[in-house]
Amino acid sequence: MDIILKNVKKKDFPVLKSLAKSLGFEIVKEENPYNPEFVKEILEAEQSIKDGKGIKMTMEEIRALCK
Repeated sequence: MDIILKNVKKKDFPVLKSLAKSLGFEIVKEENPYNPEFVKEILEAEQSIKDGKGIKMTMEEIRALCK
């Protein structure tokens, strides 16, 4: 059985790690499946939208782009 812990605070991790080790559990760190450059681009785009640099489009305008 696999157990996944999310949002573990850094201060709590050593305690959990010690408990897991004492119970004979294996701790495996999963690698991030996303390309770091891609993540950076998405975060920058999100920030630019928050800064008011985005544009609003209606569905009709989007459909017109697809023609």
